[in-house]
Amino acid sequence: MSKNIIIRAGMAPYDNYDPTQIIVNNSIGGNVGNLVYQYSVFRTLMTDGTTITPDHYDFDPKYADEINEKYDAYIIPLADAFREDFVPSLRKYTKLIKKLKIPVVVIGVGLRAPFEPKLNEGFSFDEDVKAFVSAVLEKSSILGLRGQITSDYLSRLGFREGTDHTVIGCPSMYAYGRELKIRETNITPNSMVSVNSSRLSPKNVLDFIDRSMKEFPNHYFIPQWMKEMVMTYVGAPSVSNAKDNYPNRMSHPLYLEDRVRYPLNATGWFDFLKQADLSFGARLHGNIAAVLAGTPSILIPKDARMRELAEYHNLTHIMANEITDQTNIMDLVETLDFQSVTKNQGKNFDHYIDFLNKNNLDHIYKETLTPSSVPLDDKMDQIKVRPPIGTITGCTKEEMAQRWESYYPKVNEKAEKAKKKLTAKISEKDKIIKKQRGTLNRKSVKLALKVANMVK
Repeated sequence: MSKNIIIRAGMAPYDNYDPTQIIVNNSIGGNVGNLVYQYSVFRTLMTDGTTITPDHYDFDPKYADEINEKYDAYIIPLADAFREDFVPSLRKYTKLIKKLKIPVVVIGVGLRAPFEPKLNEGFSFDEDVKAFVSAVLEKSSILGLRGQITSDYLSRLGFREGTDHTVIGCPSMYAYGRELKIRETNITPNSMVSVNSSRLSPKNVLDFIDRSMKEFPNHYFIPQWMKEMVMTYVGAPSVSNAKDNYPNRMSHPLYLEDRVRYPLNATGWFDFLKQADLSFGARLHGNIAAVLAGTPSILIPKDARMRELAEYHNLTHIMANEITDQTNIMDLVETLDFQSVTKNQGKNFDHYIDFLNKNNLDHIYKETLTPSSVPLDDKMDQIKVRPPIGTITGCTKEEMAQRWESYYPKVNEKAEKAKKKLTAKISEKDKIIKKQRGTLNRKSVKLALKVANMVK
């Protein structure tokens, strides 16, 4: 029996979009790291009888009837969605989910909090999280969480660990099944390395990443924010004018020297990282992508959301607060265990499959842990995946012109449509206000006449 699933995603792994399409439609949801865990969920749930359709991040409650009619389940993979600036989306999802008559399964969600979160003090979004989780539990058996900190948080809100929620880690880690294989590489100053970072990292981490990168002349920086994709592709605007150790403008050497690579899809990202001997930095999915490519990686967790995942998956890491001016990248290479991530993988994977089964989701591992046929792989084999894009400074004049001629007309067209939509909205509101004023004026005249008659 065929099934149709709708999933929270801006694009499918086989949507081979060009950079302009991705930027104009925000197909990466603001951060290309989203593509990594979405790819894993697609690969796991896409069976011969299952079609998976992205919702393109458009989850307006008004679509409830259409979703009920077309789909058999709504799959919602999330990152650190329990946070202040995601509250409007949580509320919107809660309204939609309450109207749905199909199963709704949350595959991975986490709390954004400081490295040492004070859960007992609560958060401003507690009530919104409770409403969202309650709505989901009416449509599924159990929620999958990113880590123990999030689990403790939901338990504090009154939800039961093991019954209402369970820790599954990040679905991205199960993209290729029960086994992980990290290559033994010979890491020397001549190695090709991949570097990732975040402007939100503390100064000691940014300083460490900056000086460590310089130890390897053959380095490449992989940014993840949408603004960074735009800057990589067309050269402007700057991500920020702040002068720190983060490459946030075109005048930074990484951009000037064409040492930046921005992924357009998950598999192209993995293929690029297979060429590297080492990946390091402060981006969770930047380093998980390396793990999936079999490349040794070092993650630098700076907050609770990264910490709980590093701990659950045994990701090779050094905590941000452990880094000093004396921390040396080659010393870490010598002392850290790059195979640690493989040690809990089997147990974690089995628990993940148990979670999928509890929610009655079909998947490619139903019959065997080593399926001979993987529908997503077969579909991906039919396309030539676009590789990560380089910086515009590395383009020929013809390539520069092609980028600008592709990008700016479509961006301007989108801006014009948004302007017309806003103008129409304002016009409609003006009509309503004018009508209300007219009604009020008529009522005022009637009241005045009534008072005059009473005085007479």
